[in-house]
Amino acid sequence: MGLDLGVARFATLSDGSFIRPMNPLRAAEKALARAQRKYARTQKGSHRREKARLRIAKLQASIADARRDFLHKTSTELCKKHAGIILEDLRIRNMSASAKGTIEEPGRNVKAKSGLNKSILDQGWHAFRLMLEYKMRMFGGSVHVVNPAYTSQTCGNCGCVDAESRKSQSQFL
Repeated sequence: MGLDLGVARFATLSDGSFIRPMNPLRAAEKALARAQRKYARTQKGSHRREKARLRIAKLQASIADARRDFLHKTSTELCKKHAGIILEDLRIRNMSASAKGTIEEPGRNVKAKSGLNKSILDQGWHAFRLMLEYKMRMFGGSVHVVNPAYTSQTCGNCGCVDAESRKSQSQFL
């Protein structure tokens, strides 16, 4: 089974089905921002500041728990259904690098890039890959990692590489 990780769809499978993303950070973003603002307004060393810090830590822990739970359930389901999974070897650190640039040469579309970075990191792709790898070994299957170059332009049936071969994100011509 081929697996393509994305932002709009967490994973698109080679049979055409897909897995919707959970985005736990996006769901708790307002509550987290409110708690961080409240923390910033408190006086250093006070009891209320410690309570506000603990509230932020609790929110961040619940976000991490929700993400981890989603990744575990999804990876287990995929491992039970398939004997082999093929993934792209995505360079997540490079994909989520800042677009700010330097003072001499400032970056372009910095706000859009930061939103994309937040979405990429909210998905938890690396943790998902690690979970798939150890669970596939546990279930007796295998995970194959391929170079991501031209995978979005290569037809799975005939192997033809053409940049214009995509009808949509999930369909070839």
